Amino acid sequence: MSNQENRPNELLSRRIFLHGAGVVMGLPWLESVPALAATAEGAKTPGTPPKRFIVQFMGTGISPGNWGAKGEGAGMELSSSLQPLEPFKTKLNVINGLFNKPSVGVGIHPGMTGNILSGMPLTRGAVLHGGISIDQVLAARIGQDVVQPSLVLACEQPLTGYHESNFSMAYSSHISWQSPDSPVPTEVYPSLAFDSLFENSGSRRMESILDRVKDDAAGLRRRISRDDRTKLDEYLARVRDVEQRAQRMRGDMGKAANRAKDKGKPLVGMKRPENGLPEDVRAHMQLMCDVVALAIQTDKTRIATMLMCRDLSGLFYPFLNVRDTHHIASHSDTSAEYQRITKFYVTQLAYLAGKLQAMQEGQGSVLDSTCLLWLSNMYSGSVHDNSTLPVLTLGGLGGALATGRVLNYRDKGDENRKLCSLYLSLMDKMGVQLARFGDADARLAGF
Repeated sequence: MSNQENRPNELLSRRIFLHGAGVVMGLPWLESVPALAATAEGAKTPGTPPKRFIVQFMGTGISPGNWGAKGEGAGMELSSSLQPLEPFKTKLNVINGLFNKPSVGVGIHPGMTGNILSGMPLTRGAVLHGGISIDQVLAARIGQDVVQPSLVLACEQPLTGYHESNFSMAYSSHISWQSPDSPVPTEVYPSLAFDSLFENSGSRRMESILDRVKDDAAGLRRRISRDDRTKLDEYLARVRDVEQRAQRMRGDMGKAANRAKDKGKPLVGMKRPENGLPEDVRAHMQLMCDVVALAIQTDKTRIATMLMCRDLSGLFYPFLNVRDTHHIASHSDTSAEYQRITKFYVTQLAYLAGKLQAMQEGQGSVLDSTCLLWLSNMYSGSVHDNSTLPVLTLGGLGGALATGRVLNYRDKGDENRKLCSLYLSLMDKMGVQLARFGDADARLAGF
């Protein structure tokens, strides 16, 4: 057996897990468990939490007139769209003026999206070709320290076919690319994303994970400190909540699979909710955020990418009193309706940040050792303008990333406002140093 094949067993031997029939459950940081607290894989010093990187993406731009901030730290003044981030101002960076040069002037939608995390030119026609995305570069460098190098989720099914610009719709549907020619397959079903966290498969997959690990959990509970027992109980309660919500959606997915089979149609070709995805996207997105939070907290993975809605999105928002689909609504991005959509997506960032903030780890929280990157492929959907992009970061990467700032690069010149320069800077702070990434060979000044 090769060293690579041995790797999962080596990882398991160096971390504490709860085991049950057909399931393995990773644990959060527990101070009184030496195997967890003494040396975190990838940490600079013993007892230091590892660094994590999470992307949230919203397609087709924001509400331009309601975007931005001024000031710094606790005194930062946020625009109406950014109000959900009020509790996180000291951990927030609002970055203005960056752009992804290879996606400018090549045609709307797919050509603006498929390279948002790679900064490489995209090929038109039948052959996909772009670049490896930052999340997968990080996964290749630091993913060997965890069981799952990266987690790639989406809240909307991918598109097929070609756009009028002769770019493949695959570029509109995928932001994470494992090679220049191949996107990372996205998981859109919350129940399957949940199962992946605990290696839940086989004939007992429908049974509660917590019921199957309860004996192991009880034994561990007797051996850890009082504070860690509280943390363990909170974690198990969180898993129970996510599991119950995922199980309800699992039933919908099973019915959808049967419908697709009866109709002789692929499941991916069916529209929601016929495809088993929740009609109310709020439930879907929050559950996916909870899955990511659990994956990060338990060190199942340190890299996650969330395509909250794709470019050319067909999602509906009746709860926002918006009649049009996301894409159509973006053509009126000065409207009150699209402002509500924009704020809704910033709320998803705040929701995930709140989950990570509530997870205590060492002397801080999981959010403190994480960088959440939020961005879109356009600034204005009404004119398909991507000459500048909306970019936010949340979290401090264990002190490596300064926060509480509003940074403006609009007047710095094109060579000094590249999105890939930001990526080079972020990778540096994650401990991965490259001479060049995408179209940039310099770090982002002042970041």
